[in-house]
Amino acid sequence: MIVMEDRTLKISKIREGTVLDHVPAGKALKVLSILKIDENAPYSVSIGMRVPSKKLGQKDVIKIENRFLEKHEVDRIALVAPEATISIVKNYEITEKFQVDLPERVVGIVQCSNRSCISNKKEPVTSEFIVVSKKPLVLRCVYCERNMGEREVHSTL
Repeated sequence: MIVMEDRTLKISKIREGTVLDHVPAGKALKVLSILKIDENAPYSVSIGMRVPSKKLGQKDVIKIENRFLEKHEVDRIALVAPEATISIVKNYEITEKFQVDLPERVVGIVQCSNRSCISNKKEPVTSEFIVVSKKPLVLRCVYCERNMGEREVHSTL
């Protein structure tokens, strides 16, 4: 439930689950897509988009009841929301809180934009990239050495 109280937006607490905070404004729907959360999700999801933030100006917040994230999901989120924080909630209390961290290598998450790259052929290889830069995001394919910027990376997620 979302409640407006003295011009402050409040989204009700969750008993068990995951809270994603400090997601860049407008990226919540991309995060939901990464997590494969849609209208058929078997759990409650609360989303606050473009809410005021002292740190970011505006941010998105996602609360997912009864769902905890896997490492590969956190790595994918780091590609679109590198400043996001994740809180694990149990019995209405935050038991763990951490900031997502983009690994030095991104394996099996992003597809190379070079159609001739061996990772896009029917070869038994998994896509693999080295993180050249986190801000702005630049990944380099280990097979064909093509650099991909943020826009290209986001289009393959």
